[in-house]
Amino acid sequence: MAADSPLLLSLVEEYVSGLQDSKAKDTAAGVKDGQFTVLQLVEALGLSLTSSQPHTRARGVQLLSEVLQECYGGLTEREVEVLIAFYENRLKDHYVITPPVLQGLRALTKCTVLPPGSAVSMLRSLFQDVHVQSLMLAERACVYNMLINLMETREAELKGLGADFVFGFVQSMDGERDPRNLLLAFQVARNIVHRGYDLGKFTEELFEVTSCYFPIDFTPPPNDPHGITREELIQTLRDVLTGTSQFAEFLLPLIIEKLDSDVQSAKLDSLQTLSACVSKYERKDLAEFLEGLWASLRREVFQTSSEKIESAGLAALTALTSCLSRSVLNSDSEDSLCTFLDLVLKDCKHHLCEPDLKLVWPSAKLLQAACSASSRASHIVTATVMPSLVEQYNSRTQCSHRRTLLEVVQRFIQSVKSCQSSEKEESVFSAFRPALCTIVFSALAESNASLQITATSVLTSLAQQAGLLLDSDIELAVDHLTRLLLTEEDDRVSLAVVECAGAVAELHPAAFITKLIPRLKAEMFAEPMDQDSNRVASEQPSHHAVRQRCLSALAAVSTQPSVVQESMPVLLEVLSSAHTGSVGFSVEEAVLTCRSLQRIAEQVQDTEEAGRCFHDIIIPRLLCLALQAALQGEGSSGRCSPLLEEVVLSAMVPVISTSCSRLQPTLAAQTASRAVSLFLNGDVSFLPDNSFPSHIQLLKQQQGESWSQSQMVCLLMGCVCSLPRSVEVPQMDHLLSQLEEMSCSCSHPLSYTSAAKCFAGLVNKRPQGESLDSLIQSTMKRVCRELDSASSSVRTQAFTLMIWVAKALLLRYHPLSTALTDKLFSLLDDTDLGPMAADGFLLLMSDSADVLNRGCHADVRIMYRQRFFSENSAKLVQGFNAAPQEKKPNYLKALSNIVNKLPKQVQVTELPALLSLLLEALSCPDQGVQLSTLSCLEPILVDPPPALIQQLEALVNRLLALTSSPDMNVRITSLRCIHAVSHFPVHEVLPFRARVLRALARPLDDRKRLVRSEAVQARGEWFLLGSPGGR
Repeated sequence: MAADSPLLLSLVEEYVSGLQDSKAKDTAAGVKDGQFTVLQLVEALGLSLTSSQPHTRARGVQLLSEVLQECYGGLTEREVEVLIAFYENRLKDHYVITPPVLQGLRALTKCTVLPPGSAVSMLRSLFQDVHVQSLMLAERACVYNMLINLMETREAELKGLGADFVFGFVQSMDGERDPRNLLLAFQVARNIVHRGYDLGKFTEELFEVTSCYFPIDFTPPPNDPHGITREELIQTLRDVLTGTSQFAEFLLPLIIEKLDSDVQSAKLDSLQTLSACVSKYERKDLAEFLEGLWASLRREVFQTSSEKIESAGLAALTALTSCLSRSVLNSDSEDSLCTFLDLVLKDCKHHLCEPDLKLVWPSAKLLQAACSASSRASHIVTATVMPSLVEQYNSRTQCSHRRTLLEVVQRFIQSVKSCQSSEKEESVFSAFRPALCTIVFSALAESNASLQITATSVLTSLAQQAGLLLDSDIELAVDHLTRLLLTEEDDRVSLAVVECAGAVAELHPAAFITKLIPRLKAEMFAEPMDQDSNRVASEQPSHHAVRQRCLSALAAVSTQPSVVQESMPVLLEVLSSAHTGSVGFSVEEAVLTCRSLQRIAEQVQDTEEAGRCFHDIIIPRLLCLALQAALQGEGSSGRCSPLLEEVVLSAMVPVISTSCSRLQPTLAAQTASRAVSLFLNGDVSFLPDNSFPSHIQLLKQQQGESWSQSQMVCLLMGCVCSLPRSVEVPQMDHLLSQLEEMSCSCSHPLSYTSAAKCFAGLVNKRPQGESLDSLIQSTMKRVCRELDSASSSVRTQAFTLMIWVAKALLLRYHPLSTALTDKLFSLLDDTDLGPMAADGFLLLMSDSADVLNRGCHADVRIMYRQRFFSENSAKLVQGFNAAPQEKKPNYLKALSNIVNKLPKQVQVTELPALLSLLLEALSCPDQGVQLSTLSCLEPILVDPPPALIQQLEALVNRLLALTSSPDMNVRITSLRCIHAVSHFPVHEVLPFRARVLRALARPLDDRKRLVRSEAVQARGEWFLLGSPGGR
């Protein structure tokens, strides 16, 4: 099509003369569609571009530039060359034409077919003919974007300009103030210093034009649509200033100057910038500024009141020392590291001799920061400091001074560990090992609890230093730890000793196997003296505490498989003795033993050896002991085994489930087969004590008192419901049938609940298909039949099975879960099961500890809670509105249970629609509902929706009423909510001020300190409302 095409001429005329901006898009579309070319457009613009009126010429150039922004990708090299020549010429034209020219040049810089030399030509024209800072914001942004584009695609050409490019950029940026453009300009400057552009004689000019913004002091306006943040500007400018060592002679004095500022943010930015820049500097760059930098860092750490400033100062000292450590020493050069560390030691070392004065900790932190920088620095510092600390410890008699010195020693050990380059490297503390062991062991022998606790921390740090402690040191340490475990009554010391033993045993297991475990076993199995009955009575609590500490210690040290092989038989023997009565272990001690076994299962290294140990020994032994207790029942002596207690069996379940969840696939399949054979077929061949009667039927309904055997189904749940989904459970259909029968017919709560949970756990993992659907429908039919029969004696059992199956299906998004949850909603109106149904929603929304969780490899889909809420919230509201008054509390409790388990972000979004029900729930007599509802409301009150402000009267009345609740937690949470309401718009809450102040007078005298504390804070905020100096 010719250039004089009526369509093209019409578009040009309407845009230039008719001022119809939309015609630019139509023109661009024509170019894209091939109706005409860009050069034909230039020809059509001929009269406009040569007009004597600057504004007409500007409109013509603007049309061309807008078309180029859309069509730059289809240009040929020849077209680009012509257009660049045109635009360069237009830069010399009237100033009103400059903005559209810059837009066009920016579009051309994106072209992939830029002719060689065109980038240099454009920039020379730009720098020569345009004063950038006289332009408007958008045009300045165009210039910076042009530079960024060309630096990405034509870097070699730009570097060919040499320092002229840097000079042109400096002139362009000088005086820039807008944060949006500064971000672009900093990106250009960052590219210059990071990509090796020649700065030439303009190094200082580039530094000055960027450093004048340091430190950044910018606060974005509220609701800023551009999203420029202070942190973004700080980081980009920091990248510029720290990008080259050529800036060192200018930047380091600037940092020293800014550290004298009283503005905390300026100090923090300066310290962080110092840390960043010295990582790229060399010794020669820092040499003349070391004294000034050290003086500033010392002052900031010694005198600061801000933890952030202190941390940044210490990090800067570490970076500075690390930089000096990297310098290569020449025979004729000064050792800058030694010189610098001499300064640090001179100013800090003498403060370590004054453990009762406040400068001991700042000095210690500075020395530790320098120490952690490098191995060489740690040798220099520790060689000077450690002898002094050891001498001070031995010369001091006050425990508080000794504790402070020990804490300083520990910090040094930890700081040295962080800088060790290899575990094979000899420890910095090797020369001080005897002295350090002596002071640690002497501290452990003291009677002061704080000193002992600190000593355990130091011992842990020493043990973690590879190759430092000798075997004899470890054995002596184990002796001290054992003594404290058996004799120390202070809970804090006991906890510290157990933690220390666990950490040391992980690295040095042999001494714990030979010394600690046998001693703890002997102590646990020793009976209290019985010659004097009064003495026995007084010793019983103490002996129980010793056993408790021993059990905790056995669990803590059992992280290596070799230790587990020794500790695990001891724990199993405790359970066996508790069962037989040969040693008087209580029910509580049996529970603690199970918890220790569970902790071992959780923390032991996941090796085949450990898996074999659990598969071959622990799981069979636990099943054997539980079965023996179940079959023994209540013997002729009238003694009942502790292993029959529900708390003990419930504690066994996580041991088995944790063990099974970590088994290798082969062992897991064997465990499943064994467990199913035991419970379905009475196969006891794998149990260690094979003297059981034949025809054991643990899942069959027994005559009379059958709960002792039936409750063992909880152990079956631990075995089969925690296995990976890839493991196939044998005899699945028969097993599910028996579990369903037990859960619907057994009268023992633990038995039918565990059977229901086991059934649900298996259903959750069963593959999708007709088999699963028919199983669920069959179960639903039976459950609904029992629930619909008011005279049924097993309604509670049927409900329990229903709720657990509903949870199993809900977690995996099974379509049949809706039928079960709908049935649950209908039960809220049931006279007998209504409250139980309301609590059932809490079970649906909560994480289950022993089954149907990700740790047990259950099929748990993401955001199932949100999905359940979105699908069922309307049903709940409708049910509430239609329910009789006496049934409404059930709906309120159900709502509270659902909403309280939703993520806070979802609560804030969804709750305004349910506000009326939530306010109603605050009046519900159930204190659990009140607390749950208050917990839901609390995050919403921070940013209240308009619907809440409209119901402020009802909200305040209900909250004030709850401040007198019998439940302390309800009182505390309601006071927090009232506190939050005080931050609502003043004109909305001011009318309630007098009423609230009167009502809050009573909680000020509450018998609980935590309630009084919340009341003081809330009343203070309300008191300031409308007062001079207040809100």
